[in-house]
Amino acid sequence: MLRYLTAGESHGQALVAILEGMPVGLKIDSARINLELKRRQEGVGRGRRMQIEKDKVEILSGLKKGITLGSPLALLIENKDSSIEKLPKVTCPRPGHADLAGLLKYGFTDVRNVLERASARETVSRVGIGAICKIFLEEFRIRISSTVLSIGGESTRLAMIKKITEAKENKDTLGGIFEVIVKGAPCGLGSYMHADRRLDGRIAQAVMSIPGVKGIEIGLGFGYAEKFGSECHDAIYYTKNKGYFHKTNNAGGIEGGISNGEDIIIRACMKPISTLLEPLDSVNIITKRPSKASIQRSDICVVQSAGVIAESVLAYVLADAFLEKFGSDCLSDIKDNYHNYLKRMR
Repeated sequence: MLRYLTAGESHGQALVAILEGMPVGLKIDSARINLELKRRQEGVGRGRRMQIEKDKVEILSGLKKGITLGSPLALLIENKDSSIEKLPKVTCPRPGHADLAGLLKYGFTDVRNVLERASARETVSRVGIGAICKIFLEEFRIRISSTVLSIGGESTRLAMIKKITEAKENKDTLGGIFEVIVKGAPCGLGSYMHADRRLDGRIAQAVMSIPGVKGIEIGLGFGYAEKFGSECHDAIYYTKNKGYFHKTNNAGGIEGGISNGEDIIIRACMKPISTLLEPLDSVNIITKRPSKASIQRSDICVVQSAGVIAESVLAYVLADAFLEKFGSDCLSDIKDNYHNYLKRMR
């Protein structure tokens, strides 16, 4: 099935990704990938780095005349700020970041050795991979979108912008909640047979792997804890024209680890960015004396961007599950298998 590997540091020469398992015959337009990379950079509260980097992808392998060959796809996204060798040593870890745990784990004496890879800049590669997976899923009319539900407890656009402005003025940061919706996913992706095949588990792992995400729910999520079963389980109906369906979707499109044909709906919480312009207390790792945490160039709020990244990792999980179900070698064969499956379902 699908697998990927990313490489690169925040201020290294480039971000690199290799995606293996995309079938033969899929048309890939780099402009579409660039559009997703641009979406990742947008949103109120983004910092100065977004004014420097204008992320563009170069596809180095796996295509001929824009069509996949079935061989691994190699993506390259260059960093304009590639100053990793010139940047100063960092000795005061930031609370909330991988800084302290990372340097203790590996025995580093420079926090930069941790933050360069732990940085969310790595997600550029995953958005590139996710864009390709989206192109594949759209061949089967599966579409993924995201929206910001709240920032700092505020849920209207004007209130959220005001909250971000307030955080910027106070040299602080903000988190929030975003939602991702998948429309058109067929019933049957994932499996209840083994724990690592359950679609909800695979989605949860992928979304929780996004830097800064601290919680996820699918469908009604934690709302289940407040209701009787009779109030929240999605009753099943059938008509000759529609087949089996539900009138509600508290399950968020997944039951027993398998997609059930309804919209897949997930919500996740993004914590406030760890770098504060009025830094919290820390310790100098060289002198062991109290100090303030280091200040790195960063953002005020990235909830909108986190939603775009979540779309990408969700696209990868769904594309992998789709190929697992319907075959993985040739796009035309996969389409035949898929249409035959839909006929059987009807």
